[in-house]
Amino acid sequence: MRKSKTALVTGASGGLGLEFARLLAKEYCDLVLVARNEGKLNGIKRELEKEYGITAWVCPCDLSRVDAALGVYQFTQAHDLEIDALINNAGFGDSGKFAESNWRKQYEMVQVDITALMQLTHCFLPGMIERKHGKILNLSSVAAFCAGPGMSVYYASKAFVRSFSEAVAEEVKGIGVTVTALCPGPTATGFEAAADMGKGSKMFKKAAKPEDVAKAGIRALRLGKVLCYQGSFTKWMGFLCRLAPRSVTRRYAAKMDK
Repeated sequence: MRKSKTALVTGASGGLGLEFARLLAKEYCDLVLVARNEGKLNGIKRELEKEYGITAWVCPCDLSRVDAALGVYQFTQAHDLEIDALINNAGFGDSGKFAESNWRKQYEMVQVDITALMQLTHCFLPGMIERKHGKILNLSSVAAFCAGPGMSVYYASKAFVRSFSEAVAEEVKGIGVTVTALCPGPTATGFEAAADMGKGSKMFKKAAKPEDVAKAGIRALRLGKVLCYQGSFTKWMGFLCRLAPRSVTRRYAAKMDK
């Protein structure tokens, strides 16, 4: 008989993924840790197992590769793991004009931010529906609220995540399975540097702490909320973007990203 629940966290080697893993371990939830860096994952596994007495499995995987998500699902099958909570956290961004961008990076961004998230959801959701129990948390962003000149693909990917999450949440409503889209504002996770944003955008001047964002996400996951607008900045942006013309919001986004 199963005594503990198991959660799968992508992008678990740092940033929000690591904070999600710590919070779940604190609740005595076993973990499947997914990221590219196997060494970091093994270190996190040892740390969490020692501190919280949980069991963690390491699944090194580059989600930018085609069908990599299927390998993650097969890993859980091979280890006979039933996933109670899926945390689709992995993702990255890029800055600059689309016509001048590196195509490979844009392609890999779509693979990680959209395709892998969608594929993992497609793999694990049927089992949750069959068991009438399960929770999925998808990482969207304040970027989902409008178009983002200078970060066009990233903004579009987060809009997809929010829309996709809302739709699937409605499809499974009332059967014991929930889907949540977490929409944080700028967060101090190293995203800025990874996205080649140079000296930084105006939005990152008062970035939220990753532990605060993760706590909000886990709380929303536990409550089964469909949308979680974490932080006052995100809530105001969501409200304003519903009122303002899109021509205004995209110009504002372009200005804030500089």
